[in-house]
Amino acid sequence: MIVLSIFLVLGVSTIFWSLAGLVRLTGEEWWRVQGLSSRIRGWIALLRGGKVPIPRRQRARHRSKGVRIYPANVAVLVAAHNEALVIRETILAAAALVPRRNIHVVSDMSTDDTAAIARAAGVKVLDLEPNRGKAGALAAGIAHFDLCRRFKVVLLLDADTRPTPDYLETGLPLFDDPTVVAVAGRAKSIMSPAPPTAIGRFLVAYRERLYIVVQLLLKYGQAAQGANVVSIVPGFASMYRTSALAKIEVLAPGLVIEDFNMTFEIHAKKLGRIAFHPSAAVAYTQDPDNLKDYIKQVRRWILGFWQTVRRHGLQFSRFWFVLGLYIVELIASCLFFVLLVPAFLLSSLAAVEVWIFGNRSEVFIFLSGVLRPQDVLIGVFLPDLFLTVLAAVTMRSPRFLLLAPFFPLMRILDAVICLQVLPRAYSANSSGVWVSPVRRIQREPQEIATPGPSVVRTG
Repeated sequence: MIVLSIFLVLGVSTIFWSLAGLVRLTGEEWWRVQGLSSRIRGWIALLRGGKVPIPRRQRARHRSKGVRIYPANVAVLVAAHNEALVIRETILAAAALVPRRNIHVVSDMSTDDTAAIARAAGVKVLDLEPNRGKAGALAAGIAHFDLCRRFKVVLLLDADTRPTPDYLETGLPLFDDPTVVAVAGRAKSIMSPAPPTAIGRFLVAYRERLYIVVQLLLKYGQAAQGANVVSIVPGFASMYRTSALAKIEVLAPGLVIEDFNMTFEIHAKKLGRIAFHPSAAVAYTQDPDNLKDYIKQVRRWILGFWQTVRRHGLQFSRFWFVLGLYIVELIASCLFFVLLVPAFLLSSLAAVEVWIFGNRSEVFIFLSGVLRPQDVLIGVFLPDLFLTVLAAVTMRSPRFLLLAPFFPLMRILDAVICLQVLPRAYSANSSGVWVSPVRRIQREPQEIATPGPSVVRTG
């Protein structure tokens, strides 16, 4: 039972792809060292007046590279619905990456000053009516502004996302590989300033831990050149090569979110590779800091995943084989966490009946050993603590450890939501029409500072 619990808590997929990520990291470090030694040899040769030889593998890599893409070739597309409080700062952040003429805002039936603020900022604006939802707004913007013909890459940016100043500097080189058609951005939570409430700080810390686990232990290995099984190119800040974007059905009917579907389209149509690297294309986002918004967001994410699985089904390819195994593991893990508390209480009551009241019946003896306290400690809390330690080390923030005992409770909540929305994905369609969350003004983190007044962030 302990071994099974460990695998369900950590995840078989997480363990496997973490190992694949280690192999990838080892290879990258080896070539980095080889490149360094080659440069040292080149410097010595130059000092001696000779020519600098290019290693055979490096020559082959140069031949295989595609055409370098520069920021001038990148369009930024922002879909917005009632985002007057945040759109100006989003445009400022985007303008630090590309010329303002490359920035396009689609105001999806906004009833506030979203469109007026965007026009005043000097970017291209499209007003839509009626409300089409994010996917509809993106599809309309791509077509109206003719982005796939005019640009080589489109950066899809949420209205409350702040890309780092080196977002394109680190992300565009991944397109040097001509087989790469999408670059998945790396998400980071804005941790400072902290939310005003204790529950808010806890929720943001838990979400940051999730980002670290998914991106470092799972996605990094899945994006290895020999794998290419990334299941999500997040819509908050990611890039698409326009030659592939033109073939993606952005507006798919019946889906509550678009990014899972766009990713599945890449795999289904065999358009190319999805690239991801933890140090490339980094962007900051503010996550929900109250339980109501958290539940609403998680429900949308998970419902969107199940709806996309329903739409595409399972096909015969490496991606769908990996996806099928993940779905089995996901359902098993959710059932485990949902039943964890009832099973522990039942086992504890049976143990009390056996050891205190002396009831030695086979049923009570069996139940008392189903989920003992040591099983929960070793099989649940310690594996989950490992994930928290990883987050604490990565973030260089020991305070994550203080919250560690409560994180499993959030995993139970996530599991309940996951199983709850599963039937909805197969019984009803979603219109995709969106309602923006309540925004609040918040100081921008130092890492992504841009000129202008205080930045407005998501509430």
